Amino acid sequence: MAEIISGKVLAARIKAQAAQQAAKLREKGISVRLAVIIVGENPASKAYVRGKAKDCAECGILSDVLELPQSITESELLGKIEQLNQDDRVHGILVQLPLPPQIREQSVINAILPQKDVDGFTDINTGRLISGEECFLPCTPAGCIEMLKSTGMQIAGKDAVVIGRSNIVGKPAALMLCAENATVTLCHSHTENLKEKCAAADILIAAVGKAGFVTGDMIKPGAVVIDVGINRTADGTLCGDVVFDEAEPKASYITPVPGGVGLMTRAMLMMNTVRAARNQAQGRGDGEKR
Repeated sequence: MAEIISGKVLAARIKAQAAQQAAKLREKGISVRLAVIIVGENPASKAYVRGKAKDCAECGILSDVLELPQSITESELLGKIEQLNQDDRVHGILVQLPLPPQIREQSVINAILPQKDVDGFTDINTGRLISGEECFLPCTPAGCIEMLKSTGMQIAGKDAVVIGRSNIVGKPAALMLCAENATVTLCHSHTENLKEKCAAADILIAAVGKAGFVTGDMIKPGAVVIDVGINRTADGTLCGDVVFDEAEPKASYITPVPGGVGLMTRAMLMMNTVRAARNQAQGRGDGEKR
């Protein structure tokens, strides 16, 4: 029976560290501030933004939420971002996705100054991640790595499989595992013999966005399973990409849904925001790896 990797416990620990560092900055006259832009009335996006504002309050981080209409043009949104870029009181900028169809998401993301890109999504931070330079790590995969490390397992030398190749989770998770000296296979919808590849993995990160996609016969006995998926079933129940009841008896460690990676994503955002403030106070323009 697998041990549960509690996102609640780990996130609380990381947020406490962020709060401590934010307090030290306040002693130097620096009030850490995060600006969040949300466009339109998407209920899920609004819920995420409320959660981030709550986290900021708990960590002693000031939070500004800019609510913009669904009809806003791309140029108008870019203008708002530029105002935040030029505001020295704002240390981190986050644009809540998705955006309306008239707006190109990557153009908007790349308008954020790299030193304020606390989501780690700009092309510059992505390029730094690929080349192994200091950067802001995307929050969800960074949270996954923290959860892996919390088990005490040695990542170096292990066979790791990541299911899903999104720019937000799958690709950066694979790069971060490589940086930890794991041997990584990045799987996707065109992967052949997926079940066999997963069943050979010491570390399995599921980030495909399909409820119950990973079944028990895809889990190697003793593997560590990180479930990134957050899906809602027909009856409204939240579940992950992994069939938990089938995977738990075989895995050594497993993350729950809810109560797992999602909480870590929010905690890593708080840490990135504090780092952004500290780096800007020191005149640095990069992020910082853990």
